[in-house]
Amino acid sequence: MSDFIVPSPVDRFGGAGRLRGRLIVLAALCACGGIVAFPFDISAAKMLREDVLPGDLRRLFDFPEIAAHGLGVACLVIGIAAIDPSLWRRATGAWWLPSGSLVRFLGATYSGGVIVNVLKTLIIRVRPRAIDLSTIDSAFDTFGQAAATAAGASGSDLMSFPSGHSAVAAGFAVALASRYPQATWYFAVVAIGAMLQRLVSSAHYPSDVLFGASLGLIGAACFLGVGGNKSAFPKS
Repeated sequence: MSDFIVPSPVDRFGGAGRLRGRLIVLAALCACGGIVAFPFDISAAKMLREDVLPGDLRRLFDFPEIAAHGLGVACLVIGIAAIDPSLWRRATGAWWLPSGSLVRFLGATYSGGVIVNVLKTLIIRVRPRAIDLSTIDSAFDTFGQAAATAAGASGSDLMSFPSGHSAVAAGFAVALASRYPQATWYFAVVAIGAMLQRLVSSAHYPSDVLFGASLGLIGAACFLGVGGNKSAFPKS
């Protein structure tokens, strides 16, 4: 009995290679969106800090964050694996080795977040919540040690660019949709909700979120868009 019994939507696109192409195109669009959004980062951050959304609506955006937080996603994956043992169970070989399906699923989910964490150590950008936006004229003024010193920020408040939550949300949504295509629309809605939460909470600027989503999609493409015309979850 195969341990990959769940149909994948890659067959709709002519195989995993086609899926990879689509994901790369979508990632490029997100990156372009990040470039376009960059000049509006400060005005958007100011507007969201002014509590333009009703309290109940703001709280609504808190729920999708679990599908973007590394530990939260891990808990969700454990639940999915309990419901769908085919995600991790091997048909043959040592039971304690992870199945190819699980490796692809986790790789697609987390690889973009890993890339983002590396970039965060190289790029200093002060989060909207940690800087006086009334003194900022340009989004460029949120980057670099000078901005960090002026804001008196430290630690994670200097790691705004790109958004790790957005990368994980995008990768997780693609991994889920590739395995459970019947709920693709729902996974997309949850991922978008998680990204909006990063804006509403003043944790990120719009460009952070869009570039993070782009990296999440690229990571998913690397792990799911393999094997030519084969499924993203082929038999081992």
